[in-house]
Amino acid sequence: MKYLAAYLLLVQGGNASPSAADIKAVIDSVGLEVDEARINALLSSLEGKGSLDEIIAAGAQKFASVPAGGVATGGAAAAGASSGAAGEAAAEKEEEAKEESDDDMGFGLFD
Repeated sequence: MKYLAAYLLLVQGGNASPSAADIKAVIDSVGLEVDEARINALLSSLEGKGSLDEIIAAGAQKFASVPAGGVATGGAAAAGASSGAAGEAAAEKEEEAKEESDDDMGFGLFD
């Protein structure tokens, strides 16, 4: 991830196609260890893919097709029942949290 972050910083700074030496210089500047093989793997995976904007746009299209979860469809009655059950579960958790409080044990986590 640090190699990609360095690459993105260089592109944002005006270097349209950062080299391995450029990425290494950024990572060295903050005192981190550099793995040249990972830099080369990043650069080879980006090679021939177009501009960074095009790559990001293509990735955004892929994310748009990924389901994001949520409540299953089943009508208003099911939604009402699940919200009522969620409210009851939240109340139970709140009561449990009060019972398991650090105040009851006589010490705090950071004392």
